[in-house]
Amino acid sequence: MIVTVTLNPSLDRTLEVDEFARGAVLRTSEPTLEAGGKGVNVTRALTANGTPSVAVVPVGGSEGAELTRLLDAAAVAARYVPLAGRTRSNITVSESDGTVTKLNEPGSGLSADELAALVSAVGATVSAGDWVVVSGSVPPEFGADELQLLTGSLADREVNLAIDTSGDALVASLAARPRLIKPNRAELAEVVGRPLGSIADVVDAAQGVRARGVELVLVSLGADGAVLVGPAGVVVGESHVAHPRSTVGAGDCFLAGFLSKFSVDETDVDAALLEALAWGAAAASLPGTAVPGPGDIDNSNVQLVWQPDLDRPLVAS
Repeated sequence: MIVTVTLNPSLDRTLEVDEFARGAVLRTSEPTLEAGGKGVNVTRALTANGTPSVAVVPVGGSEGAELTRLLDAAAVAARYVPLAGRTRSNITVSESDGTVTKLNEPGSGLSADELAALVSAVGATVSAGDWVVVSGSVPPEFGADELQLLTGSLADREVNLAIDTSGDALVASLAARPRLIKPNRAELAEVVGRPLGSIADVVDAAQGVRARGVELVLVSLGADGAVLVGPAGVVVGESHVAHPRSTVGAGDCFLAGFLSKFSVDETDVDAALLEALAWGAAAASLPGTAVPGPGDIDNSNVQLVWQPDLDRPLVAS
C-alpha cells in the first residue's frame, strides 16, 4: 500500500486561454475543478492505474467539502481530518503553448490538536512495509518541529518514507532519513546551496544528499528528463511530450509512476524510472491537474540514456 500525506491540500481550478496578458480582459474555457495537493495527486494517479493507495487529507470549509466530494466521486480512497480553517483554493491559467501561471493561496494553519489528529490518522492507516509519501507545501507556521512530530511517529512503524516538498521543509525532512526524496532541479539546488547547471551537477548534489542518509534521490528535470541516484549508481532518463498542455501535477504523477513499480519490485530501478517518466509525460499532455489513466501512458516516448553527456547545460527552469 502507498499512503500519501498532503499537509496543505487544495481545490484546483484550471482555466485555459489562448494567451495570457496582464491587465487585459480574457475569455477562458469552462473551468476544470479538481482535488489537488501533491500527495492527493499521487494517490489519484495510482488509483487511476490500479495501484492501491490511500490519501490522508486535512480538510475544512466549503472548499474542503468540495474536495472531499470530488475524491469520493472518483472512488479515491481517503481518510479525512477535519479542520477549523478553510482548505485553500488555487487557480491555474494554462495557455495554448503549454505555458502555465499559478496563483496559490497559503492555506490554513494546523492547530496542535489538528496536527495530533493528522498524525493519529496516518498511524491508523499505515502498516509495516507500506510506503508513506509526505508531499507538497506545508501550511503557515508549520516548521521543523511539526514535521519531526509527523515523521517521528513513523520511525518505529517499519514503513518506507518518501518526501516530496521544498525549501526549509525539505531540508528539515532529511533528519528523518527518508528512503527516497523527489526534488526538482530548483529544490535540490536549495538543499545543497548552489546552482545546478548540468547533469553532472545534479548527480554530485544528489550524492551529497545520499551521504546524509537518504537512500534514493529521484530528481525530475522537466524537459531534461530525470536522474535517479541510489545504491546501484546513477540512472538517467528522458521523455518526449509532443503537445504539452499543463505541467501542474506532472511531477506528482512522475513519483506515482516510480512507486507503482518500485514498491512491488525494488530490483529493477530502470523499469521504475521509465514508468515514472511515462506517467509524468502523460500528465503534462493533459489539461489542468488531470492524472493519466492506462490509455494515456505511452512508454514508447521514454528511454534511458546509457551514455549521457553529463556536462551538457540544462534547460533553464
